[in-house]
Amino acid sequence: MNTLFQQPNENVAFFRSILLHLIVLFFLAAFGASAQTQSFPTMPATPPQSSQQQPQQTPQIQHAPDKIAVQVKTVSILATVRDKHGKIISDLAKDDFIVDEDGRPQTINYFARESDMALRLGLLVDTSLSQRNVLDQERNASYSFLDHLLREDKDLAFLIHFDREVELLQDFTPSRPKLQAALQHLETPQFSGGNRGGSNGGGSNGGGGNGAGGAGPNDGGSGGSGGYGGRGSGHHGGAGTLLYDAIFLASDELMGKQQGRKALIILSDGVDHGSKESLTEAIEAAQRADTVVYSILFKDDENHGYPGGGMMGPRGGYGGGHHGGGRFPQEDRPDGKKILTQISKATGGRLYEVSKKETVEKIYAQIEEELRNQYSLGYTPDKDTGAGYHKIQLTTKNKDLTVQARDGYYSAQ
Repeated sequence: MNTLFQQPNENVAFFRSILLHLIVLFFLAAFGASAQTQSFPTMPATPPQSSQQQPQQTPQIQHAPDKIAVQVKTVSILATVRDKHGKIISDLAKDDFIVDEDGRPQTINYFARESDMALRLGLLVDTSLSQRNVLDQERNASYSFLDHLLREDKDLAFLIHFDREVELLQDFTPSRPKLQAALQHLETPQFSGGNRGGSNGGGSNGGGGNGAGGAGPNDGGSGGSGGYGGRGSGHHGGAGTLLYDAIFLASDELMGKQQGRKALIILSDGVDHGSKESLTEAIEAAQRADTVVYSILFKDDENHGYPGGGMMGPRGGYGGGHHGGGRFPQEDRPDGKKILTQISKATGGRLYEVSKKETVEKIYAQIEEELRNQYSLGYTPDKDTGAGYHKIQLTTKNKDLTVQARDGYYSAQ
């Protein structure tokens, strides 16, 4: 009996064991399939993530805002304000000014009082024969002016003389001794055998280099080692006063590379003779370089019979296009005062005229005061104004005040 009943129990146990193994295998298989099913979505999940990340990276690569910022131009204006008595007013605020471009009101987005801003200054001294009796006064007053004005830790100045050639006597420097040494080289041209630069000097390319502290004015050779290079800076022999060329070269090749406040001071009688550049081109070059031009009319009436100082030299071959030669008839003589006034007014400067009451020393003191009490304003034109010249009108809300600033600018785009 016991034997008979034990056999079925053993069979049941056997089948239970098999069933348990099958169940375990089933769950293992199901778990493995589930694990594989869950892993599949993770494989293609990476490509969608990269495709979603790509658009997010694209704006960082395109730099669109930078391109817009480069294309937007800011027009800068240096201004001096005076009351009805001619006294300089230096305590105005941004909201006191009104600026129009081509008749449209503009929003001033930059404003500062520039008494402490670095200055880049250029002296352009007329050394033609018409200035021979006043040159010593110009030399001494110029050195005193530079000595008082320049701050060696901030300001730079250069010196150019012009007569029948344009010559850089001293490049930008903060050094008073270098500028003083350059001023000592100022003298009227000599027409003897050892004349400055020689009869073949200068030429349309100016000859010589423009190294700082160029050679003395009596050096021979082609153009002299201090001869100013670049676009036409020499005049073959004879008399000449290359005023317009001097302004153009100083603005285009020197001031155009500088930042900040920039000013040229011209000492001349204002009569050009022989320049390759025109008056309009000289003014345009100064405006493009954001340079204010101050003019000191200093003339020697004893030497006004001839252009360039009363010497009948041959008309040199300065690349053609001379504006005259020989003696000016008295009635046809250019009005140097009007010419210098036009240059200064268009660039935001001012004309000063030397007289017994207004000495060159006093005039320099007035220019120094003006340079220390300027306003700097900037605005972004309200629309794409296009290439060419655009007229600026800067005024104050107080109608009793007069603003001295440039009257326009040239846009390249």
